[in-house]
Amino acid sequence: MLSAPPAAFLLTILGVFLYTGCATQNQNDPDKLPNIIYIMADDLGYGDLGCYGQETIQTPNIDRLAKEGMRFTNHYSGHTVCRCSRLSLWTGHHTGNLPIHGNAKWQMGPTDITIAKLLQEKGYATGGVGKWSLGDSGSTGHPNLQGFDFWMGFLDQSEAHNYFPTHLWRNSERVPLAGNVLSDKPQDRGRVAIQKQTYSHDLIADEALAFIRQNKINPFLLHVHITLPHANNESGNATGDGMEIPDYGVYSDEDWPNPEKGFAAMVTKLDSDVGRITALLEELGLRENTIIFFTSDNGPHQEGGHQHEFFDSNGPLRGLKRDLYDGGIRVPLIVSWPGHILPNSSSDHPSAFWDYLPTACELAGVQPPDSIDGISYLPTLLNTGVQKQHDYLYWKFEELGVEKVALRSGRWKVVRPATNAAFELYDLSVDNAEQHNLADEQPAVLSQLKDVIASLE
Repeated sequence: MLSAPPAAFLLTILGVFLYTGCATQNQNDPDKLPNIIYIMADDLGYGDLGCYGQETIQTPNIDRLAKEGMRFTNHYSGHTVCRCSRLSLWTGHHTGNLPIHGNAKWQMGPTDITIAKLLQEKGYATGGVGKWSLGDSGSTGHPNLQGFDFWMGFLDQSEAHNYFPTHLWRNSERVPLAGNVLSDKPQDRGRVAIQKQTYSHDLIADEALAFIRQNKINPFLLHVHITLPHANNESGNATGDGMEIPDYGVYSDEDWPNPEKGFAAMVTKLDSDVGRITALLEELGLRENTIIFFTSDNGPHQEGGHQHEFFDSNGPLRGLKRDLYDGGIRVPLIVSWPGHILPNSSSDHPSAFWDYLPTACELAGVQPPDSIDGISYLPTLLNTGVQKQHDYLYWKFEELGVEKVALRSGRWKVVRPATNAAFELYDLSVDNAEQHNLADEQPAVLSQLKDVIASLE
């Protein structure tokens, strides 16, 4: 005669059954799938937000996100310029496994796998606004062919930094912007407005809010790729001020150069629109079922008359946009999900843009492709399970004959800052600012990391 199983064993089996049943229900019931909003600023530095130490520029809404969620201190962009960074984000690959390593023109192909395609197949409504950069109208890289049901904003990266353009794109429809007239001077390259009426960013922000309203009963993925505070370089060349903004707001009376007033106003304006998004989610009763990511595509710029030192935009880090020192690639990441992520928490877990795809997949109950380089950081966000670690993070930069490379492995960071330059080695556990090159003192460590780089090139 078989003996009855112990009561504790039965309870364990019952618990596993109930947990598995709930997990399955959450993955198959659309009402239980979380909405995902990913907000990306353009050329916002690690030190440009109050929650990362900024003392002058006002960012109360983003700071509130940090208080309500988790702030990452070791998060890296996909690249040090935007096109590669975005490609890394969409596809889950570091630049060693991408077809481009700079801002060269590139259009995605029909077989490329993106996070939007994966969640679209799961039943998510997928939308995006702002800067796309990876396929023009009529190309295989158009966002509608890369998993987005809806896209409103800029398709061509070269047009994305004029804040008073003649048009934007709503899917494949060219949308005229009233009252904007461009200079016909060859040196202005069709990117400098001589009559300004419609500010593109405002339309883009409004479209993000409209998408949320239209999909309030569906699980949705929304990417908000804001162009602020990127400079209009052609306008900067023409006028000395490329920080285009309708007004300087609270900074109007500051005794600063106009480009710095403009930069600060841009950052505060994007912060205001983050506040509009969170307020709408609360109004619609969606906040607790919506996870919000906020980040920047790379480090701070020094363009359009703006000087990154003016506001200490890279904070304690060395370098800026186009550098592979941490100032060019370490970026803010704030993730907020009330009731799921511990409020006012922080993490020093090393992560990068290519980790977003598997993280979003895990949130949506989707199996990510085996070929990706990313590792989900959802265990860190939810403080559950064991967080897997990268053996290394890797970046490669090639543009206009310049070649740079960087690799981080644990506490160690190796950088080749220019073509044919010597490799430099830094211990980030004690030298966040990358000031003390240890290449001569730690030859064995340097040799090991160079071997890893050689295997990736």
